[in-house]
Amino acid sequence: MKCKGGRKMRKGLCGFFALLMLVLPVCGRTAAADAEYAAVLMEAQTGMVIDGVHADQQMPAGSQTKLMTVYLTAEAVAARRLTMDTMITVPPAAEGTAGATVWLRSGEQMSVQDLLKAVIIGNANDACAALAYAVSGSEDAFVMDMNAEAFTLGMRDTVFTDAAGLSAENRTTPRDLALLCRALLRHECLTPMFTQRRDFLRDGATELVSENELTRGYTGLLGLKAGHGDASGYTLCAAAERDHMRMIAVVLGSADADERFRIAKNLLADGFSGYYVTTPDFSPEFIKPLRVHHGISSAVQPETGALCSIAAPKGQAFQTVIWLPEYVEAPVKKGQAIGSAAFYCGDSLLCEVSLTAAEDIPRRGFRETLALLLGALA
Repeated sequence: MKCKGGRKMRKGLCGFFALLMLVLPVCGRTAAADAEYAAVLMEAQTGMVIDGVHADQQMPAGSQTKLMTVYLTAEAVAARRLTMDTMITVPPAAEGTAGATVWLRSGEQMSVQDLLKAVIIGNANDACAALAYAVSGSEDAFVMDMNAEAFTLGMRDTVFTDAAGLSAENRTTPRDLALLCRALLRHECLTPMFTQRRDFLRDGATELVSENELTRGYTGLLGLKAGHGDASGYTLCAAAERDHMRMIAVVLGSADADERFRIAKNLLADGFSGYYVTTPDFSPEFIKPLRVHHGISSAVQPETGALCSIAAPKGQAFQTVIWLPEYVEAPVKKGQAIGSAAFYCGDSLLCEVSLTAAEDIPRRGFRETLALLLGALA
């Protein structure tokens, strides 16, 4: 099995033009604002957060920490530093690990794929330790890699202290975990494990049963993981795909096992029923050329690059707002940012792209200025 990875503005001179476009539900909220848990709903293709409560509240990550261990292992497979069939010799540090385990013994050999199954389906802490050593040489080095990768993925409110999430000092937010889940979904070799209810290791001698009740038959399920702990409460990261759209729901700090699934199902249902992915139908033809001071040409045409896809609410109109200064100073370089186009749903910013100069406008020299003056006198 192979794993594929992985304005320059002047005071008083800023004007704007608004273009209304019909496309749109206003971003409603499924999660209760006064809830003790924290949750988020993200559209996977765009990375847009659609709904949530306390989405940026830092909380104990608990066993969701294991998702980063899985991700770094999948990245190592994608980079061909490991394969799914690579046999890993269990290090002494993995034997006797606290909590959920598959009773690994020092010196025992197990494949990367089976160790991943043990982590994803069986929530095995000792398998996390074995993978940490296989990927980075030691758990300390692996934890450094975990935090470095979290930063790379934009998980700015996350800190990891061990590979399995045993310490309450492993901290994260729903938004950060959703970013990690989004990255994990790119590794399609993990999907069969993330969606498996039950499996076996050691030729059937060791049974693995997933805590994720969504594996019992949730429509379009892509994974990911359920967990619980004294500090973290009941947690869930869930992703599903319907009508070519992928949604990610994360729940942290839930009070009981069933509540986390109810919250996630409601978030996912509202996401699938209320949103769709689109690219704004926007043309710079509606934008007047921007004046250029002291250039060989008096104006430059703004243009857009590739427009971003957005998760747009159904049945609502969103607005496109163009910001441009009254003028720019020469020289102007082709591709230079000279303004922006922002797409709003009500007061919520969905996406913003730069408007750039369509051509070079060199600064006017003495000859050009003289010719201009002579032309004015003629």
